[in-house]
Amino acid sequence: MADVYTCIELGTDNIKIVVCEKVKDKYHVLASNTTPSVGIKDGFISDMKTATNSVKNAVKSINELLGMPIRKVIACVPPKDCKMDIVSGSSTIIDYNDITGTDISNVLLDALKKVDLTDDELVTAMPIHFSIDDEVAVHDPKGMKGSTLSARVVVSTTAKEPLYRILEVLRLAGLDTVDICYSSFGDYYCIDDKKYDDLVGTIINIGEETTNVAIFNRGIQIKNGVLPVGSKNVDKDLTYAFKTKMSESRLLKENFAIAMSSLADGNDTWEIHLEKNATKEVNQVSVSKVVEARIKEILKLAKNEIKNLTNREIRYIMITGGLTEMPGFSNLVDREFGFIGKVINIPTIGIRHNKYSSCYGTIKYFNEKLSLRGKEYNMFTKEELDSFISNSSKNMSGNSIGSKIFERSLDD
Repeated sequence: MADVYTCIELGTDNIKIVVCEKVKDKYHVLASNTTPSVGIKDGFISDMKTATNSVKNAVKSINELLGMPIRKVIACVPPKDCKMDIVSGSSTIIDYNDITGTDISNVLLDALKKVDLTDDELVTAMPIHFSIDDEVAVHDPKGMKGSTLSARVVVSTTAKEPLYRILEVLRLAGLDTVDICYSSFGDYYCIDDKKYDDLVGTIINIGEETTNVAIFNRGIQIKNGVLPVGSKNVDKDLTYAFKTKMSESRLLKENFAIAMSSLADGNDTWEIHLEKNATKEVNQVSVSKVVEARIKEILKLAKNEIKNLTNREIRYIMITGGLTEMPGFSNLVDREFGFIGKVINIPTIGIRHNKYSSCYGTIKYFNEKLSLRGKEYNMFTKEELDSFISNSSKNMSGNSIGSKIFERSLDD
């Protein structure tokens, strides 16, 4: 049977949900959806009631796509107030047998005893490396032998109250949160290229109202910065320049603008609506110049933030977020960052859009976390899957996404 995971991310303008299965080391998207959100700002809850209703609507939509209800999720949360520290832990290996996932869990638990969680809540505990009898440094010691296992661990925490509000909204919407993960971690794990695991680099996520800048060293996040500017600033600039409503400015941005104005077509026009039912045509070049100016500013601010966060040599800069899907964005990145700058590309069918990078990567992170600890987990019980497949068979449809995938999984 395949492992099935669900991740949810609460955004300022929308809620994203991705449901994936993993079969033979490959991830398949069962369903994904983006629905409007209210009561959420910068990933945090500003109004419990409206946010809960937004999540319920999102869950209803994904359930209809999937063909069965989701009840357990991984919550992808913003790293805005995250704190990071390096601690060490050690544990005696059980009966001097092969090291197991239980031994690894014991080491991590020992390391966490050194973390003050009075005002903060644990989000992640990422081992830098393990040592066996203080001699061998390895990334995954399972199956090796020794008497003592130790580890250096990067522990990240966040303020309790904002996080608890997110978890309470999910609970009120009928969801059980089985784990939490920073969106920046998700963005890193979304990149399917092991060569970055040995380098120091940056991941920039341009969100709706903020831009997150995360520094990674050998696959572990060590620094984080948040800029108070994002995709919505592009909408505001267009509204100011062309006197349009914000909703129409967003349509211009998403369906007409080019990130690099030199690639725009001066003969291509878009009709905009002004006050008193008046209309006006604007050409693609004029619109794109406004958009390009703001994107360049965001990228330059991010570049400065990287320098503020670290003195290390940056070997790669990966950029994600819905805005990066705009035509010409990669060209602008090449100009601003050179060969080390790239836009994340998600080739997975069902989520070929960078707005899903955090959710998709969070699922991969969660699976790797389980694997290191030697555990398995499925967000749907065998009884639920059996019942679902049985009902699908009775209905003789066999056309739902879940029906096809789960039936195949049972055959594997």
